[in-house]
Amino acid sequence: MDDEKTILIVDDDECFVKLLSEELGDEGYITKHASNGVEAILVLKHLKPSLIILDVVMPVMDGMEVLGPIVRRYEDVPVILHSSYEDFRKDFKSWCADAYLLKSPDFGELKAVIRSLLNRSRRRKPSRIRDSRV
Repeated sequence: MDDEKTILIVDDDECFVKLLSEELGDEGYITKHASNGVEAILVLKHLKPSLIILDVVMPVMDGMEVLGPIVRRYEDVPVILHSSYEDFRKDFKSWCADAYLLKSPDFGELKAVIRSLLNRSRRRKPSRIRDSRV
């Protein structure tokens, strides 16, 4: 499998995941799915995707809870927080993500950000600030 084209979608909305997976498949990406943060951690034990799309509000372990462990383990993998709620953008934890997008029925903006982040991550090392107190 070409990990450079693999995107992990972490979202509990099965219909949304199916639509997004089809859209990204049409763009040549391979998608994997986890329905909450706990499942995402399990998937990430066996897969290093090229990018992660992370919903914020999910059962069991939400996106804000799992964001920290994800960026600590894979600091070179871009993460997009993809939510229906704008309020989480103000949460300090969300700043660890590479992008924060509101969900929309038009996937054009999301696909453009994916392309941009993947191109950027191929050209340089990660730029996230590491805090030893975390």
